[in-house]
Amino acid sequence: MCGIAGAYQQADGEPVARRLADRLAHRGPDGQGHFGFADDRVQVNLAHRRLAIIDPAHGQQPLRRGGLALSYNGELYNFRELRRELQAAGADFATDCDTEVVLEAWRRWGPACLARFRGMFALAVFDERTGSLFLARDQLGIKPLHYFPRKDGVVFASELKALVGTVGDGLAIDAGAMVASMLFYWVPDSRCAVRGVHKLPSGTWAEFRPDGSHRVVRYWDIAEVAAAAAGGDPLGPPDLAATIEASVEAHLVADVPVSTFLSGGLDSSIVSVLAKRFKEDVDAYTITFRPEDNALEAMPDDAVYARRVARRYGITLHEMEIAPDVVDLLPRVVAMLDEPVGDPAAINTYLMCASARSAGVKVVLSGMGADELFGGYRKHLACTLAARYRTLPGPARRLAAGLVDRVPVKVGGRGLRHVRWAKRFLSFSDLPEEAAFRRSYSLYDPPELSGLIAPELAPAVEEVVGEHLAVYDDNALSDHVNRMCLADSRLFLPGLNLAYTDRASMAASTEVRVPFVDPVVFQAAFALPGDDKVRGRSGKVALKRAARTWLPDEIIDRPKGSFSAPLRAWVGRDLKELVDDVLVRGELVGCGFLRERAVGDLVAADRAGREDRSKQVWQLLTLELWYRRARADGLVL
Repeated sequence: MCGIAGAYQQADGEPVARRLADRLAHRGPDGQGHFGFADDRVQVNLAHRRLAIIDPAHGQQPLRRGGLALSYNGELYNFRELRRELQAAGADFATDCDTEVVLEAWRRWGPACLARFRGMFALAVFDERTGSLFLARDQLGIKPLHYFPRKDGVVFASELKALVGTVGDGLAIDAGAMVASMLFYWVPDSRCAVRGVHKLPSGTWAEFRPDGSHRVVRYWDIAEVAAAAAGGDPLGPPDLAATIEASVEAHLVADVPVSTFLSGGLDSSIVSVLAKRFKEDVDAYTITFRPEDNALEAMPDDAVYARRVARRYGITLHEMEIAPDVVDLLPRVVAMLDEPVGDPAAINTYLMCASARSAGVKVVLSGMGADELFGGYRKHLACTLAARYRTLPGPARRLAAGLVDRVPVKVGGRGLRHVRWAKRFLSFSDLPEEAAFRRSYSLYDPPELSGLIAPELAPAVEEVVGEHLAVYDDNALSDHVNRMCLADSRLFLPGLNLAYTDRASMAASTEVRVPFVDPVVFQAAFALPGDDKVRGRSGKVALKRAARTWLPDEIIDRPKGSFSAPLRAWVGRDLKELVDDVLVRGELVGCGFLRERAVGDLVAADRAGREDRSKQVWQLLTLELWYRRARADGLVL
């Protein structure tokens, strides 16, 4: 895993590429390299920072051979199979790393090679013959790639902060992206917090030509793949257990130590137990929280289950109590995340990766992605229940809403989790399918969000909501659950979970691999009907059935936990003064982006226990801190 950067058709390309690489040093502390080429048609400069995982003694980049130059960030889990095929066709290899395979695959098949790659990647290929620069990103958006059209060419990098810090003069904050971050608590991949900078969409490649033209081509259409899988295979559905086993085994390829995240939940337990089966020396990392934090959050102690799994399967478990100085850590995490991301799970990821790295571990496997693919989130179950709830008589629904509205969300310093869930459920239970799904996980309904921001920004709310509707409806799937899972795979997974995992892990110079976020597993997941994911009051039905091959019932059937943090304790106690000083009297209020009275009312409602607004307060605080940093970097709103 690495950081890549470069400049194409830029007179200052060499110093720009070097500055970009310097700002990506955390992604690749094991080495760096530069490549430059210029003739009467074109000038290109590629840069690379390396985190050595496969064939650490070799594989330095950028790799130049036979008229092609490559800067590559990622891992190909099927590189050995592709290597054998390429060797049979006459290709020669000097190393045992996957970088050479990427280059030779491109030489033989061109962009068509991308659909054959099984892994995570973002890459840049320069073709000396045509003078074109190609950028590409993996099928499901695991690895990031940002590009900025500049002058007659383009500048690109693995992280937004590198671009802002290098070519930031004159760049501006995108107010619409800030509004989107308030609605979703993350910025969708279709938007960028800095105006003019683009995120290369997952499953696409882009070509930039010497004449100044460029094109973006989709090589893997996620909606089409899902529809084809749902259409059925004449040979029958794939064996889900065998598919997952093969993916975990493939994700273990490495010439350095490998660990896992083990929360004790279903997904991380599957990955950890299978990894242990295939690689005996695999160990695991888990987190715990202070008892007083657990009480206010009303959250289960996942570590109890993690210990049970570890003992049963002989996995060495490293426990970390998460009790950070969140006042000090929060601004650092905001800075590492590039864009305003209001999910505190990023802190957990960073601290666990930092702990693993201090023990010499560079690679960690995660169970991320299973909830999105197999219907494992509470919102999936809640939205299916809401569809039934809407069949009840109107007076009965209004009576239930009135009763729940009067119940507080915490009493005597202890959070009432089921009350929080009931209030949340009633906020979307009467809405149509797409609107209910959006409201089930977003922070506000559109009128409430409009009332929190400057009046002239209200059209941005409508745009963001319209974009969600367009993505949700862009499919040919016949059942409700799979439509939700597809929307999550296109929005929630790359926009939030994969994004914060990449930034937080790479800030600790650690690679996180996600065996469930895999093209083959994806197709197996969408070959399942929706009622094999959510049935009755249970989610991940098919995954749980497969898991009984590997895990005991007490792990499979336990209440669902979440990879989160004691948010309510942090907002109500640790961060109370910061909320008052930095948010309520902050720069976003001062410049008019946020309405002062609306922010004050939101904070007051949360502190009084009338409503649970801790997530909104946290998101607004991270947005304020991000905005201050962006302004310090010279960006304007």
